[in-house]
Amino acid sequence: MSGGEIVISLIGIGTGNPDHVTRAAVTAMNAADLILLPRKGAGKSDLVDLRRTICAELLTEPAMVVEFDLPERDADAPYRAAVDVWHDEIAAVWATQIAEHLPDGGRVAFLVWGDPSLYDSSLRIAERLRAGGRSIGVSVVPGITSLQALTAAHAIPLNTLAAPVTITTGRRLRAEGWPAGVETLAVMLDGACAFETIAPEGLTIWWGAYLGMAQEALIAGPLATVGPEIIMRRTELRARHGWIMDVYLLRRTGG
Repeated sequence: MSGGEIVISLIGIGTGNPDHVTRAAVTAMNAADLILLPRKGAGKSDLVDLRRTICAELLTEPAMVVEFDLPERDADAPYRAAVDVWHDEIAAVWATQIAEHLPDGGRVAFLVWGDPSLYDSSLRIAERLRAGGRSIGVSVVPGITSLQALTAAHAIPLNTLAAPVTITTGRRLRAEGWPAGVETLAVMLDGACAFETIAPEGLTIWWGAYLGMAQEALIAGPLATVGPEIIMRRTELRARHGWIMDVYLLRRTGG
Protein backbone atom coordinates (compact mmCIF):
# COMPACT_ATOMS: atom_id res chain seq x y z
CA MET A 1 0.00 0.00 0.00
CA SER A 2 1.16 3.53 -0.69
CA GLY A 3 -0.11 7.01 0.02
CA GLY A 4 -0.98 8.92 3.17
CA GLU A 5 -2.10 7.71 6.57
CA ILE A 6 -5.21 5.58 6.86
CA VAL A 7 -7.36 5.74 10.00
CA ILE A 8 -9.67 2.77 10.44
CA SER A 9 -12.79 3.54 12.47
CA LEU A 10 -14.47 0.45 13.92
CA ILE A 11 -17.97 1.58 14.83
CA GLY A 12 -20.18 -0.60 17.00
CA ILE A 13 -23.77 -0.39 15.74
CA GLY A 14 -25.56 -2.65 18.19
CA THR A 15 -27.53 -5.79 17.44
CA GLY A 16 -29.97 -4.91 14.72
CA ASN A 17 -31.98 -1.95 15.96
CA PRO A 18 -31.02 1.39 14.34
CA ASP A 19 -31.87 3.04 17.67
CA HIS A 20 -28.81 1.26 19.11
CA VAL A 21 -26.53 3.52 17.08
CA THR A 22 -25.09 6.11 19.44
CA ARG A 23 -24.49 9.78 18.75
CA ALA A 24 -20.75 9.04 18.88
CA ALA A 25 -21.24 6.39 16.19
CA VAL A 26 -23.16 8.82 14.00
CA THR A 27 -20.40 11.40 14.40
CA ALA A 28 -17.75 8.84 13.44
CA MET A 29 -19.73 7.70 10.41
CA ASN A 30 -20.05 11.25 9.16
CA ALA A 31 -16.34 11.89 9.69
CA ALA A 32 -15.43 8.98 7.38
CA ASP A 33 -14.26 9.40 3.81
CA LEU A 34 -15.15 5.80 3.03
CA ILE A 35 -17.56 3.33 4.62
CA LEU A 36 -17.06 -0.32 3.68
CA LEU A 37 -20.06 -2.65 4.01
CA PRO A 38 -19.44 -6.43 3.92
CA ARG A 39 -21.76 -8.71 1.99
CA LYS A 40 -21.98 -12.18 3.56
CA GLY A 41 -23.98 -13.94 0.86
CA ALA A 42 -27.68 -14.09 0.01
CA GLY A 43 -28.48 -16.06 3.16
CA LYS A 44 -27.44 -13.12 5.36
CA SER A 45 -28.65 -10.26 3.17
CA ASP A 46 -30.57 -8.84 6.15
CA LEU A 47 -27.26 -7.83 7.72
CA VAL A 48 -26.05 -5.70 4.82
CA ASP A 49 -29.58 -4.38 4.31
CA LEU A 50 -29.56 -3.07 7.87
CA ARG A 51 -26.18 -1.41 7.38
CA ARG A 52 -27.50 0.21 4.18
CA THR A 53 -30.50 1.52 6.12
CA ILE A 54 -28.28 2.94 8.85
CA CYS A 55 -26.16 4.74 6.27
CA ALA A 56 -29.20 6.07 4.43
CA GLU A 57 -30.80 7.38 7.62
CA LEU A 58 -27.79 8.72 9.50
CA LEU A 59 -25.26 10.00 6.96
CA THR A 60 -25.43 13.74 6.47
CA GLU A 61 -21.95 14.14 4.98
CA PRO A 62 -20.93 12.89 1.52
CA ALA A 63 -19.04 9.75 2.56
CA MET A 64 -18.38 7.13 -0.11
CA VAL A 65 -20.23 3.89 0.73
CA VAL A 66 -18.79 0.79 -0.95
CA GLU A 67 -19.88 -2.83 -0.57
CA PHE A 68 -17.54 -5.79 -0.84
CA ASP A 69 -17.89 -9.57 -0.69
CA LEU A 70 -16.60 -11.10 2.52
CA PRO A 71 -14.45 -14.24 2.09
CA GLU A 72 -15.85 -17.43 3.61
CA ARG A 73 -14.12 -19.48 6.28
CA ASP A 74 -13.24 -23.06 5.35
CA ALA A 75 -15.65 -24.99 7.56
CA ASP A 76 -13.86 -28.29 6.90
CA ALA A 77 -10.42 -27.19 8.09
CA PRO A 78 -9.29 -27.19 11.77
CA TYR A 79 -11.03 -24.25 13.40
CA ARG A 80 -8.16 -22.08 14.66
CA ALA A 81 -6.05 -22.56 11.52
CA ALA A 82 -9.07 -21.85 9.32
CA VAL A 83 -9.86 -18.66 11.23
CA ASP A 84 -6.27 -17.41 10.87
CA VAL A 85 -6.37 -17.95 7.10
CA TRP A 86 -9.82 -16.37 6.92
CA HIS A 87 -8.67 -13.26 8.77
CA ASP A 88 -5.68 -12.96 6.45
CA GLU A 89 -8.04 -13.10 3.48
CA ILE A 90 -10.35 -10.47 4.95
CA ALA A 91 -7.40 -8.18 5.69
CA ALA A 92 -6.28 -8.55 2.08
CA VAL A 93 -9.75 -7.55 0.85
CA TRP A 94 -9.78 -4.54 3.19
CA ALA A 95 -6.36 -3.50 1.90
CA THR A 96 -7.50 -3.79 -1.72
CA GLN A 97 -10.62 -1.72 -1.13
CA ILE A 98 -8.71 0.96 0.79
CA ALA A 99 -5.98 1.17 -1.86
CA GLU A 100 -8.59 1.53 -4.59
CA HIS A 101 -10.86 4.07 -2.94
CA LEU A 102 -8.47 5.99 -0.62
CA PRO A 103 -5.14 5.96 -2.47
CA ASP A 104 -4.03 9.21 -0.85
CA GLY A 105 -5.09 8.27 2.69
CA GLY A 106 -8.10 9.17 4.78
CA ARG A 107 -10.58 7.69 7.24
CA VAL A 108 -12.33 4.40 6.49
CA ALA A 109 -15.20 3.15 8.65
CA PHE A 110 -16.55 -0.33 9.27
CA LEU A 111 -19.96 -0.78 10.91
CA VAL A 112 -19.40 -3.60 13.39
CA TRP A 113 -22.27 -5.73 14.62
CA GLY A 114 -22.55 -5.30 18.40
CA ASP A 115 -19.22 -4.03 19.71
CA PRO A 116 -15.67 -4.48 18.34
CA SER A 117 -14.42 -5.70 21.73
CA LEU A 118 -16.65 -8.75 22.27
CA TYR A 119 -16.18 -11.87 20.14
CA ASP A 120 -15.50 -9.82 17.06
CA SER A 121 -12.25 -9.93 15.07
CA SER A 122 -12.28 -6.51 13.42
CA LEU A 123 -9.47 -5.27 15.68
CA ARG A 124 -7.33 -8.33 14.90
CA ILE A 125 -7.94 -7.88 11.17
CA ALA A 126 -7.06 -4.18 11.37
CA GLU A 127 -3.80 -5.14 13.10
CA ARG A 128 -2.88 -7.30 10.10
CA LEU A 129 -2.99 -4.23 7.85
CA ARG A 130 -0.20 -2.62 9.85
CA ALA A 131 2.17 -5.25 8.44
CA GLY A 132 1.54 -3.94 4.92
CA GLY A 133 3.91 -1.01 5.25
CA ARG A 134 1.36 1.80 5.33
CA SER A 135 0.68 4.05 8.31
CA ILE A 136 -2.51 2.74 9.92
CA GLY A 137 -4.33 4.26 12.86
CA VAL A 138 -7.31 2.63 14.57
CA SER A 139 -10.16 4.21 16.49
CA VAL A 140 -13.06 2.38 18.14
CA VAL A 141 -16.59 3.56 18.88
CA PRO A 142 -18.29 1.19 21.34
CA GLY A 143 -21.69 -0.29 20.59
CA ILE A 144 -24.44 -2.19 22.41
CA THR A 145 -23.47 -5.86 22.68
CA SER A 146 -25.70 -8.88 22.18
CA LEU A 147 -25.39 -9.60 25.91
CA GLN A 148 -26.74 -6.16 26.76
CA ALA A 149 -29.58 -6.61 24.28
CA LEU A 150 -30.32 -10.08 25.71
CA THR A 151 -30.51 -9.01 29.34
CA ALA A 152 -32.54 -5.93 28.42
CA ALA A 153 -35.01 -7.99 26.40
CA HIS A 154 -35.53 -10.38 29.32
CA ALA A 155 -35.34 -7.56 31.91
CA ILE A 156 -32.72 -9.38 34.00
CA PRO A 157 -29.31 -8.41 35.38
CA LEU A 158 -26.30 -10.06 33.79
CA ASN A 159 -24.86 -11.04 37.17
CA THR A 160 -26.22 -11.97 40.58
CA LEU A 161 -25.36 -9.72 43.52
CA ALA A 162 -21.58 -9.08 43.68
CA ALA A 163 -20.94 -12.24 41.63
CA PRO A 164 -18.79 -12.73 38.50
CA VAL A 165 -19.90 -13.79 35.02
CA THR A 166 -18.04 -16.08 32.63
CA ILE A 167 -18.37 -15.45 28.88
CA THR A 168 -17.56 -18.37 26.59
CA THR A 169 -18.46 -19.95 23.26
CA GLY A 170 -20.68 -22.84 22.30
CA ARG A 171 -17.63 -24.68 20.98
CA ARG A 172 -15.91 -24.54 24.38
CA LEU A 173 -19.06 -25.45 26.32
CA ARG A 174 -19.52 -28.52 24.14
CA ALA A 175 -15.87 -29.56 24.41
CA GLU A 176 -15.20 -28.75 28.07
CA GLY A 177 -18.55 -28.82 29.82
CA TRP A 178 -19.70 -26.47 32.57
CA PRO A 179 -16.71 -24.52 33.96
CA ALA A 180 -15.86 -25.33 37.56
CA GLY A 181 -17.05 -22.82 40.14
CA VAL A 182 -19.17 -20.80 37.70
CA GLU A 183 -22.66 -19.58 38.60
CA THR A 184 -23.54 -17.50 35.51
CA LEU A 185 -22.39 -18.44 32.01
CA ALA A 186 -22.98 -16.32 28.90
CA VAL A 187 -22.62 -18.35 25.71
CA MET A 188 -21.93 -16.83 22.30
CA LEU A 189 -21.18 -18.17 18.81
CA ASP A 190 -23.11 -21.37 19.44
CA GLY A 191 -24.16 -22.85 16.14
CA ALA A 192 -25.34 -26.19 17.52
CA CYS A 193 -27.15 -25.67 20.87
CA ALA A 194 -24.27 -26.80 23.07
CA PHE A 195 -26.47 -26.45 26.16
CA GLU A 196 -28.02 -29.82 25.30
CA THR A 197 -24.69 -31.49 26.15
CA ILE A 198 -24.72 -30.46 29.82
CA ALA A 199 -26.84 -31.71 32.73
CA PRO A 200 -29.84 -29.33 32.89
CA GLU A 201 -30.79 -29.79 36.52
CA GLY A 202 -30.71 -26.55 38.51
CA LEU A 203 -30.02 -24.38 35.45
CA THR A 204 -32.14 -21.55 34.08
CA ILE A 205 -31.64 -20.29 30.53
CA TRP A 206 -32.47 -16.94 28.92
CA TRP A 207 -32.19 -17.25 25.13
CA GLY A 208 -32.63 -14.69 22.38
CA ALA A 209 -32.28 -14.64 18.60
CA TYR A 210 -32.24 -11.68 16.17
CA LEU A 211 -32.00 -9.39 19.19
CA GLY A 212 -33.14 -5.87 18.43
CA MET A 213 -34.53 -6.85 15.04
CA ALA A 214 -38.17 -7.14 13.95
CA GLN A 215 -37.96 -10.95 14.07
CA GLU A 216 -36.59 -11.05 17.64
CA ALA A 217 -37.40 -14.29 19.48
CA LEU A 218 -37.06 -14.91 23.23
CA ILE A 219 -37.43 -17.98 25.44
CA ALA A 220 -36.62 -18.32 29.14
CA GLY A 221 -37.12 -20.91 31.84
CA PRO A 222 -35.62 -24.02 33.43
CA LEU A 223 -33.19 -25.55 30.94
CA ALA A 224 -34.71 -29.01 31.41
CA THR A 225 -38.12 -27.64 30.40
CA VAL A 226 -37.39 -25.10 27.65
CA GLY A 227 -34.18 -26.53 26.18
CA PRO A 228 -36.03 -28.73 23.65
CA GLU A 229 -38.32 -25.79 22.81
CA ILE A 230 -35.31 -23.59 22.04
CA ILE A 231 -33.82 -26.26 19.76
CA MET A 232 -37.06 -26.59 17.79
CA ARG A 233 -37.62 -22.84 17.62
CA ARG A 234 -34.05 -22.22 16.50
CA THR A 235 -34.37 -24.81 13.71
CA GLU A 236 -37.64 -23.27 12.57
CA LEU A 237 -36.25 -19.72 12.54
CA ARG A 238 -33.09 -20.70 10.70
CA ALA A 239 -35.15 -22.45 8.01
CA ARG A 240 -37.45 -19.43 7.69
CA HIS A 241 -34.78 -16.73 7.47
CA GLY A 242 -31.82 -18.67 6.05
CA TRP A 243 -29.56 -17.58 8.93
CA ILE A 244 -29.68 -17.05 12.67
CA MET A 245 -27.73 -15.08 15.27
CA ASP A 246 -28.49 -15.98 18.88
CA VAL A 247 -27.00 -15.83 22.36
CA TYR A 248 -28.01 -17.12 25.77
CA LEU A 249 -27.35 -16.86 29.48
CA LEU A 250 -27.24 -19.88 31.78
CA ARG A 251 -27.40 -19.55 35.55
CA ARG A 252 -27.39 -22.01 38.42
CA THR A 253 -30.61 -21.14 40.25
CA GLY A 254 -31.16 -24.26 42.33
CA GLY A 255 -30.35 -27.90 42.79
